[in-house]
Amino acid sequence: MNQITRNTRNLSRLFILMAFIALSFSFSGVAASRDYYQIQVYRLTGKAQEAKLDKYLKDAYLPAIHRAGIQKVGVFKPIESDTTSGKRVYIWMAFKSLDQFDKIQQALGSDKEFQTKGIDFLGAPFDQKPYIRKESILLKAFQDAPNFAIPTYSTKPSERIYELRSYEGPTDNLFRQKVKMFNEGGEIKLFNKLEFNALFNAEVISGSTMPNLMYMTTFADMASHDAHWKSFGSHPDWKKLSALDEYQNTVSKAVILLLHPTDYSDF
Repeated sequence: MNQITRNTRNLSRLFILMAFIALSFSFSGVAASRDYYQIQVYRLTGKAQEAKLDKYLKDAYLPAIHRAGIQKVGVFKPIESDTTSGKRVYIWMAFKSLDQFDKIQQALGSDKEFQTKGIDFLGAPFDQKPYIRKESILLKAFQDAPNFAIPTYSTKPSERIYELRSYEGPTDNLFRQKVKMFNEGGEIKLFNKLEFNALFNAEVISGSTMPNLMYMTTFADMASHDAHWKSFGSHPDWKKLSALDEYQNTVSKAVILLLHPTDYSDF
């Protein structure tokens, strides 16, 4: 056997080994693991229900979620100038799998401390409802933003701005083009480049306004929010990307919410 033949066989063995390792990671779920998220939206009549919900979340719900293994839960309310201020509360949390999501729901059902501390909210009489309705939205992280990132700010929670956006697509195919714009198109990369400190970028897999994607960018205060979006809108990368024919008419409705974290939110 000559040297060239031996080198060829060694290279072949190396490629086979690398392929086997890559396949093993794929089957184990290590490669390209993407988070799942839940956003709960409570709709309230006003301050009385808001106070009851705050007490329930702070004293019963969040401690129970922490005991179940979720350490970071975000609780947000609309900024003061929003017409829904005092009438909406948004709760965000992340899961490594849908199985974990299911187990969390089971854990809450068997958590006696949660049931006891939350009894005034969970067992409220029919004529003293603590909220109007609540919605649960399930999402799966984008491939180019597979995991969430918790921001860190020194400003007071009442000054911080968390901007939650929902982009609804007119059709499934056009929606997919908007998702592509975030990933292969480079929109996420531009957000990262300009330090928008996104908490998450994800596709809604169960919700009331599908097909739609949602993402949340975060800012130390409103001045930072305004400055970041000004730089984004004027950036040459955005102007080039948004002008491409393949990304035209991909959003039929954009819902933009400016939120503050509560004083008991985990971030």
